[in-house]
Amino acid sequence: MELAELVARRPFPAAGLLIGLTRRCPLSCAHCSTGSDLFTRQEPDAGQLERFVGSFTQANRPDVVMLTGGEPLLLPALAERLSTLARRTGSRTALLSGMFFARGAGGSGRGGRGPWGGARGGGRGGTIPSAVLRAIRSVDHFSASLDIHHEREVPRADVFRALHLVREEGVAVSLHLTGTGGSDPYLADLTRAVEEEFGGQVPCLVNEVRPFGRAASWARGSRTGPDPAAASPCSMAAWPVVAFDGRVLACCNQDTVDRRPVPAHLDLGTIAEDDWETVRRRALESPVLRMLRTVGPTHLADRYGSAPRPGSYCDGCRALGGDEAVAAGARSVAGGAAGALLDLTAAMRSSREGAQGVVRRHGCAAYAPLVVAGGPALPETDVRDVR
Repeated sequence: MELAELVARRPFPAAGLLIGLTRRCPLSCAHCSTGSDLFTRQEPDAGQLERFVGSFTQANRPDVVMLTGGEPLLLPALAERLSTLARRTGSRTALLSGMFFARGAGGSGRGGRGPWGGARGGGRGGTIPSAVLRAIRSVDHFSASLDIHHEREVPRADVFRALHLVREEGVAVSLHLTGTGGSDPYLADLTRAVEEEFGGQVPCLVNEVRPFGRAASWARGSRTGPDPAAASPCSMAAWPVVAFDGRVLACCNQDTVDRRPVPAHLDLGTIAEDDWETVRRRALESPVLRMLRTVGPTHLADRYGSAPRPGSYCDGCRALGGDEAVAAGARSVAGGAAGALLDLTAAMRSSREGAQGVVRRHGCAAYAPLVVAGGPALPETDVRDVR
């Protein structure tokens, strides 16, 4: 499964499931949205996660399961089991890692087994620990995070070396890059380095640093409040998210994922009590969620809300919970079969430009073409502009 295929499914309701395996991470990146460290052991119950993923059926399952964290490869056996369970019913899995295991793992360049029993690439050097390698082999797509903050923890050369090894295992790979925007000279340098190292065969999803987690005090917000009269749909309310406490939310905004109690309209249940069929039904049939995905929270509040909604786009969405006037208005427009059709139409419209269109709306638009492996490189004028 290539990155472009994964990203293109993002606007479709319940087409994917995001699972935070653990908040722990051995890295201490300054921009970490989850504020992860090695000592904060907050993670869903493994048995409950396996039961939840085991509730998928061939007729009722997400297309994609994304395993993330923290650092999911701190729990490699669990990642492997979940991927195996998902594959049995036809779901495909992707995993995003901060690449802690690649740090300082340079090798002598001889083929064979590495010092930790992992795979060693013939001629490239370096190893991947056996348990980590088994988890990576079990997924359909492997993504590595790389940016100026990660590079202070894991050198770029180590990340590249590990990705070569993963590609030699036959697993599709990509890079998740972050920077300060289209004019960031670091992003220009990094994307050129990726192109030179992999010849355009490793796609990149490029995002801008958001003011969440450790970056809340210094990163600028990228979304100002839209015109209330204009529709501004939220595709990020499409895929259910399993939070670190096992709660399932209809939103991947980290401030929302961490908020307790969960805003009522974004609460899809818990893996301790619910199965995938129940969570999927709630995500698909909620008139408020349908309206969020179709017109967005600002338009919804302006049209039906009983009180003004100050703050950011996401603040306004969280404030909708418990507003019966909004719920009633959403039911009148997006209830029943008509609402389901409205929801699907919005998803189709959002996906019209494919993966590049999704990145232009939600990531760093200047680098949207890089989401496609082997696609056109950035125009030379664009590269000069961002140096």
